[in-house]
Amino acid sequence: MNAPVNTADIASPEVLYEVSDHIATITLNRPERMNTISNKMLNQLTQHLIKADADPDVRVVILTGTGRAFCAGLDLGEATKGTGDGIASGARIATNLDLRETPPTVLFNMGTPTICALNGSAAGYGMDTALGCDIRLMASGAKMAAAFTKRGILPESGGTWFLPRLIGWSRAAELIFTGRTLTAAECVEMGLASRVVPEAELAGVARAMAAEIAANAPLAVQASKRMMRMGLEESFNDHVHHVFLQLLPLLRTEDAKEGMRAFMEKRPAKFEGR
Repeated sequence: MNAPVNTADIASPEVLYEVSDHIATITLNRPERMNTISNKMLNQLTQHLIKADADPDVRVVILTGTGRAFCAGLDLGEATKGTGDGIASGARIATNLDLRETPPTVLFNMGTPTICALNGSAAGYGMDTALGCDIRLMASGAKMAAAFTKRGILPESGGTWFLPRLIGWSRAAELIFTGRTLTAAECVEMGLASRVVPEAELAGVARAMAAEIAANAPLAVQASKRMMRMGLEESFNDHVHHVFLQLLPLLRTEDAKEGMRAFMEKRPAKFEGR
């Protein structure tokens, strides 16, 4: 499943990757272009997401950006080329529509929990990418701009699926049809983000939350995420049956035994992911 590594991408990364203390931090690194998505960045982001999800040492992923924006959407200069590596190359779309290894699809299918730390505004593709993460924290000056219809397109990377589920049909319709921009406080009020954080504290708050998640049993966290995702499409009766089937193998893990021992001994548990 891993995409081939391009040596040119290593020499000039548009996405940074770092792992420490069971936390992978993936950083969009094109600040001079407000982290707009180029074809190169798209490929690098996909590679890093796949790498993090496959690494047993990684228990949480933080996705963030450098500079004053999280991601201002697709690079319109590149997208409108129509030839070469342009994201919206007509020939490419017509002959090779394969979305299995693109960031929105990879994000949705990841077993590893994801936190989006929006250091700045997210527009278009950037907004959809943020919505694809499990948890969103926003710097106080960050915004979400659903500006798709203002550009003559639609939320192409998951927004039409996520928004009605996150905020209901009426609010999703209002947001998408008007192409409105929301402040961080409005995003929290609508349920699009968990909290607003002072800009200088965002990285620390995201890291602290990731550490709190990473301290828990990773197999149980991943199973919980898997069940939440399945529950979006299941009846209650089907869902509780599937949850029970997930519970049975978890009860046989060393982590479950350690969790129970730690509870009885009134001490923090030390989970190893097995």
